[in-house]
This record gives sequence, structure tokens and C-alpha cells, in this order.
Amino acid sequence: MDQHEKSTPPRLGYRVLTAVSRDPLTAPHRLRNDALIAAATGALAVALVPAVRDGRAPDALGWALLAGSVVPLAWRRSRPLLVLFAVIACIVPYHALDNTHAAPVPGSLLALYTVASTARPRHTFLVGTAVIGTTLTVMFGVGAHEGLEALRTTGWILAVLIFGVDVRVYRRYIASVVERAERAERTREEEAARRVAEERLRIARDLHDLLAHSITVIGVRMSVAAHILTVDPERLDRDAVAAALDEIAETCRTARGELRATLQVLRANEDGDEDEDPSHGPLPGLDALPALVRAAGAELAMPATDIGVPPATGAAVYRIVQESLTNAVRHAGPGANVTVTLAPDPAGGRLLVRVTDDGNAPGGTAGSGFGVPGMRERARSAGGTLSAGPRDGGGFEVAADLPLTAREALA
Repeated sequence: MDQHEKSTPPRLGYRVLTAVSRDPLTAPHRLRNDALIAAATGALAVALVPAVRDGRAPDALGWALLAGSVVPLAWRRSRPLLVLFAVIACIVPYHALDNTHAAPVPGSLLALYTVASTARPRHTFLVGTAVIGTTLTVMFGVGAHEGLEALRTTGWILAVLIFGVDVRVYRRYIASVVERAERAERTREEEAARRVAEERLRIARDLHDLLAHSITVIGVRMSVAAHILTVDPERLDRDAVAAALDEIAETCRTARGELRATLQVLRANEDGDEDEDPSHGPLPGLDALPALVRAAGAELAMPATDIGVPPATGAAVYRIVQESLTNAVRHAGPGANVTVTLAPDPAGGRLLVRVTDDGNAPGGTAGSGFGVPGMRERARSAGGTLSAGPRDGGGFEVAADLPLTAREALA
């Protein structure tokens, strides 16, 4: 049934409405269609000659003028004004010779309608005034009766002009609706592309934070274990080596779990699963901070009670602290003390996050990669701000000010 409905051609009314709504200058096969319309108009004009006796039967010159008023209609949509002038140039002497006056009326009205439906209203008004004036002048020149009859039929000319202007307004309205629809479609496509780019950037940040932190911690713990094994093999501290290896294994398990969760979300997005709650995504929040700080050998100071942060803010806090610890382990130097402090703003509505170290290694923790800019983007995505720089007296500090209520990211 569906295939039969799809194969059914459009109805006649729909096709007529589409033809009326289409811009005449962009219509397909307009020259062929106009030629057929001109032929039909010519046949109608020939049929009106014996049917309506309001003048003498055309002679050879009259038939030639009548044909000259019909043939240009084949180009009426390509050159509407030029065709109208050509038609008027033929029908003026035709009427002046008192030939059958009804015969050229369909062609002249068609040419007039084409001008009214394609030209500006001001031009249509001027053309209509000129046509009506010319018609009345010619017909009154033929005779008073013909002039009065022409004056009586000028209402048809006005009706054709008004109809043509209405069609032009309707076409412009349809064109504006189509343009708005296309612009809305482009906007949706651009919005989809922007969201895809943001998602890719978020995933890149997640993977950078995850892998950089895990690899750095593993490298430091491996260095500790290697140092213990090589410096004094006779007094081997087996407990210290075991602790370092356990921390390496725990870091690997944590990184593997986070990476698996991230890939699961990517597969869900590829399958079009949009029912998943974004608040339960792969990004850990404040509850994962103690294990993260403990694995890095830092100290954590945070309220014992649940702070209650939005998921986006919790993920931003986790990644900011993770990147800060990675930089501290990498750049602060051996023996540096690192402290992570979380405190709600006494004024309410904000969460203050500080990661400080007392390292004196040259170059600080700024590095030359994407760490600090990535942390700023993290804070910005949650609607907060972040500053990072050397501390007075040595060391480095990362300070973030994040909202405790969900809000739009800063523009």
C-alpha cells in the first residue's frame, strides 16, 4: 500500500498550486510550456473570429496582425515587458482596422497578467495605466460605440492586473517561507556540527586527562620501585616495592575502568541511544577524589558532608584536580608536598577548589602542553573560572571558582 501511494502521481490541484507558486523565471521547460500556451491562445483567437461578430472579419493583414499578437507569447516569462509591447504593437493597428475585437483579447490579457505577476507593483500600475489609456484611445478612435464597449470591459483589465499582483505577492511569500525553512535547516545542521565538535573536544580532554594522569603516576611509582631496587639491594624494602607496585596496579585498573566507560558512552551515542541519563556518564565526580589524591600522594581537605554539586561541576572538579596533580607530580620536583582543598564559598552558590604545591623545580607546573588551557576550558564549560600561576615563596597554585548550581557555560 505504501509503495502504491508513493508511485501515485501528484493530484492536479497540487500540480497547479506548485506551478503558480514557482518563480516563473526558474520554472522548468518554460519555453516549451509557453509555446503550448501560445498555440492554445492562438486557437482560441481563431475560434472567436466567427463566434463573436463585433467587427469585420480580418483580411490578410488582420490575420497577420492577430498572429503577431500571439506568437510572442511563447517568450512571455523570459521577456514579459518586451512581449507585452510586441502584443500591443500588433493589436493597436488590428483594432484600428475594426477587425473582430474579441479575438486578440485572450492573448493581450495573458501578456498583461505575466507583467503584473513578475514586475514590481509600481511598474504594473504604470503599464496598466498605459494599456488602458491606449485601448480607450484606439477604440474611441474607431467609434463611440466601440469606445464605450472598451470602457465597459476595462474592469477585466483591472481584474487581471490585480490577480497578477496577488500571484506575485503569493510567490514572494512562498519564497520567503522556503528560505526560512532552508535557513532553519542550515542552522540545525550547523548546531549539530557544533555539538559534534564540542563532543569531540570533550572526549579529547577526557582521554588526555585520563591517560596523562595515569601514565604520569605509573612512571613516578615505577621510578620509586626502580630506585629502591637499585640503590641498596642488600637492604631491600619489600613492603615499599610492593606498595609501589600495588599503586601502579590500582592506577591501571582505574584508568582501564574509566576508559571502558568512555568507550561505552561513545558506542551508545553511535547506536543513537539518547535515553541515557547524562548525569551518570563516565566522568567521576567528587566521590572519586579521595582515591585520586591518595594515589598521587597528596593531601585532601574537603568538607565531610555532601556538598551537592551538579554532575558537570563534579566532573570539572575531578578533571581539574587530576590535571593539577599530574602537573605537580611531573614538574614540582621530588619531595614536594601537594594539597587539594575544596571549600564552599561562605557567600553561597560557589565551590572553591585549590591545588597547591611547594615544589621549587624550575619551570613551574605550567608546562608547554594543553594542561592549563584544558583546565580553563573545563572550568568554563561548567560556568566557572580558573587561574593558575606560581605562588609567592615558591611552588604553584591552581584555583578554580565553580558554581554549585547548574547554569549555562560562559560565552
